[in-house]
Amino acid sequence: MADSRHISGAKRQAEALLAEADKDAQAKRREASLEAKDELIRARAQFEEESKSRRQELLKLEKRLAQRGDNLDRKVELLEHKEQGLVERDKQLAAEETQVEEHGRELRAALEEEKRNLQRISGMTVQDAKRLLLSRMEEEVTHEAAVMVKRTEDEAARTAEKRAKHIISLAIQRCAAEHTVESTVSVVALPNDEMKGRIIGREGRNIRAFETATGMNVIIDDTPEAVILSGFDPVRREIARIALERLIADGRIHPARIEEVVEKVRGEVAATIQEEGERAALECGVPNLHDEEIRLLGRLRYRTSYGQNVLQHSIEVAYLASMMAAELRLDERLAKRAGLLHDLGKAVDHEVEGSHAQIGADLVRRYGEPDAVINAVGAHHADDEPATIEAVLLQAADAISAARPGARRETLATYIKRLERLEQIADSFKGVAKAFAIQAGREVRVMVKPDQVDDAGAVMLARDVAKRVEEELEYPGQIKVMIIRETRAIDYAK
Repeated sequence: MADSRHISGAKRQAEALLAEADKDAQAKRREASLEAKDELIRARAQFEEESKSRRQELLKLEKRLAQRGDNLDRKVELLEHKEQGLVERDKQLAAEETQVEEHGRELRAALEEEKRNLQRISGMTVQDAKRLLLSRMEEEVTHEAAVMVKRTEDEAARTAEKRAKHIISLAIQRCAAEHTVESTVSVVALPNDEMKGRIIGREGRNIRAFETATGMNVIIDDTPEAVILSGFDPVRREIARIALERLIADGRIHPARIEEVVEKVRGEVAATIQEEGERAALECGVPNLHDEEIRLLGRLRYRTSYGQNVLQHSIEVAYLASMMAAELRLDERLAKRAGLLHDLGKAVDHEVEGSHAQIGADLVRRYGEPDAVINAVGAHHADDEPATIEAVLLQAADAISAARPGARRETLATYIKRLERLEQIADSFKGVAKAFAIQAGREVRVMVKPDQVDDAGAVMLARDVAKRVEEELEYPGQIKVMIIRETRAIDYAK
């Protein structure tokens, strides 16, 4: 009984649940139907909005296409109008061309007639007239060439010369150098004239022993309290000077003592030569020199050229070359090394034949210097062709060191001969009235005949004289060539 009640209760409960589930399903169906309708409405509204936007864009596009069509129509009309104008212009040009041809034939006929008339009046053929015209054109071209040469030189002077002067002036300002005081003879002071007799010795044995030991000539003349030592080898002359001074100070002068002192001094001078070479290398900052190169540099301490100490000159050239190389952003060490060694040949030029530049190049090649240094040493007097810019800078530095005021002295005969030759070169040109060498040979002023040399010709003459001087003369520094042309008109009121 109880089970039947339980079953019927369960059925009722199941039916209630089914009824409730049916209600929920119907509610959910209604909600789904409403959501579908809402979604449909939204989609339709969005579609209508997009369609409206597309229609507006299509309308705008149609308007632009219509405007372009109108523009194209107008352009076509304009092109047709221009084409018609060009056709008419071609017809007009053809007519004008026909007229020009007819006029040209008439003009050529008139020119031929005029040419025949000119030939008859002037008495000149066409060839003669051409030659005359070419001659006049040649004169004009020559004048214009002279003007162009002067203009080009002025432009070069404003650029290259200004830059070169700046670099050289900087190098000179940064390098302090001594003036020349050396000479080719050595003078030894004596305490009194009685010492001359002791130097000569009995029957001249002392002076003969001294000359034999040193290789120098001892000149004893009327000069009071002085003895002159003369010889071409500067090292031997220095040995003789120091030995003679020590013998005079010691007072014991006889052949055995002379030989002893000379030998001792020779060793001291050899040590001094080594020290001078090392000092020069250290002062210039040039490392890794061969021992023989250092010894030869030291020998230059006793060598002079035109009164200029060669070792001091070499140091000066090394500094100048390295400074100019630094300004041009080149190899400073190479320039300094070549500058220090460039006159190495002068240490042995009295023993070896050839120019000191070639001797020096052979020496540095023997001691393992780089090819650039060998070329710079051999080319510093133009014996070889410079292969590097540093070699050209070495030439400039060598010239600056030799040409600066006080660097060298020149014998009077050589100086006068150079001035005379300078004037002769200038006088040899056509149209020159007189030439004068002034400024100690640093300038030559050339007076020309105004009826033979015009202003343009004066420019060319200055260039030709300067070129001739460069080819035929050897001189320190540079020589200024000045051409002076003056026309004077003189009359008298009576």
